[in-house]
Amino acid sequence: MSLGVDLIPPKTCTYDCLYCQVGRTTKLMVDPQPFVPVDKVLAEIKEKLSKTNPDTITLAGSGEPTLNSEIGQVISGIKSLTGTRVALLTNGSLFKREEIRCRVLEADIIMPTLTSVYDDTFRMIHRPHPELVVADLIDGLKKLRSDFSGQLFLETVFLTGINHSKKELEGLKAAIGEISPDRIQINTVVRPPADARAISLDIKKMEEIMVYLGEKAEIVAVQAHKEGLTENDLLIDNLLEMIKRRPLKTNDIATAIGVPIKDVEELVKRLLIKGQIREQQHSGNVYYLSNKNIC
Repeated sequence: MSLGVDLIPPKTCTYDCLYCQVGRTTKLMVDPQPFVPVDKVLAEIKEKLSKTNPDTITLAGSGEPTLNSEIGQVISGIKSLTGTRVALLTNGSLFKREEIRCRVLEADIIMPTLTSVYDDTFRMIHRPHPELVVADLIDGLKKLRSDFSGQLFLETVFLTGINHSKKELEGLKAAIGEISPDRIQINTVVRPPADARAISLDIKKMEEIMVYLGEKAEIVAVQAHKEGLTENDLLIDNLLEMIKRRPLKTNDIATAIGVPIKDVEELVKRLLIKGQIREQQHSGNVYYLSNKNIC
């Protein structure tokens, strides 16, 4: 069980990935900033830990967490609060820079992403900030592996017709050998992506890739279309159905679907980012309404 911690405003990232489930990037940037007070983050984590006992605390969120210039202080602060391991879910795009690598070395697990070694494919998939090139990404991951004593799990996201040709796989396998991660996690699109061109890869092909990449490789993609909706999917469906009928406040939604208000706020945040709902103020209250283009 993972406790997720969001360190940046939505949707702030170094990439604007085709496959992102959070939606299109609204602030594309590469220079880290102190987006939220460290003390506030640690206070919220401490409060949450008094009520739950996660296996992992994961720094992730609505964009690229290493864009928070104080991420190192957050990791150190978490370590002072608990013995729970800390994981960092990152696209890995900034690890070419030594100061950014140094900020994350106290984490227990770092999970960066590599989808291609070819710059044209890299740009097609990630639509990165103009300053970013895939050669620097790979170099940064190799330097991170050298500096970092924890576990490195390298995510590979495959999209149908884009990055699973023989040439792509050969280049990827060679780069992975140089990076030497502890695990290779094979993934694909499992939730509605930011761009319709991001099409999930079928399980048979992913199994072939897993064999090709070797014993460290594992498939982590959930085949949602085969296994049915998750509990979170059902909550979202119920929320969307309710606000199609009439505008609702977050406390109305929480009461109707029987979940804590904080969980509702997180669902609402995700749907706002993806443009599936909108908010409207009336008499000092905020109501949420359905958009016509809900899918």
